[in-house]
Amino acid sequence: MGKQTLNLDESLYEYMLSVSLRDTPILQALREETNRLERGMMQISADQGQFMALLVKLIGAKRIIEIGTFTGYSALVMAEALPEEGCVVTCDVSAEWTAIARRYWRQAGVDRKIELRLAPALDTLNELVATAADTFDFAFIDADKLSLRHYYEHCLSLLRPGGLIAVDNVLWGGSVAKMDDQREATVAIRRFNEFVGDDPRVDLSMVPIGDGLTLARKRE
Repeated sequence: MGKQTLNLDESLYEYMLSVSLRDTPILQALREETNRLERGMMQISADQGQFMALLVKLIGAKRIIEIGTFTGYSALVMAEALPEEGCVVTCDVSAEWTAIARRYWRQAGVDRKIELRLAPALDTLNELVATAADTFDFAFIDADKLSLRHYYEHCLSLLRPGGLIAVDNVLWGGSVAKMDDQREATVAIRRFNEFVGDDPRVDLSMVPIGDGLTLARKRE
């Protein structure tokens, strides 16, 4: 199997951030405000956000679909990586959480690039598949784990050939490897990982960043 991925302890992780993270006051303020929330742990890490922004630039993305907005950090970093004519369509059901997102999007000057759809994500996805299939470049899925397969299939339909899907939380704190963990969310993620691992429609890599990020490129 070759060498395993390096195990990052806290000091090594902090070193990595110190020499690679390109932070801004707005991003830092949003992370800090979100961390004070009861469910602040749902926010992606700063290094993951920067990695996703790099992916957006690498594939020349202009149109992004995001499932799960929360307080808007991932939408913000991706919108900042887009060209002026780019757009992030982001889906959530919480007016409370996304009010925080809107505030920071305005402060960062990217609110014009972000279209928030406050509705069940599958409703929005169904509408988009009917009108905008094969037109998105990048998709980020970070929402209800029991619906992962549905989100994935819809996003695959929305992506152009060569487009990229990023799926968060695929390692689930390590629980996916503990077969005695039969919680619904854990089982759903485990089954999703197995499905995507065998999906011939995509090229695949699972990256051990944050809580695990699966990258699936839609084949030509």
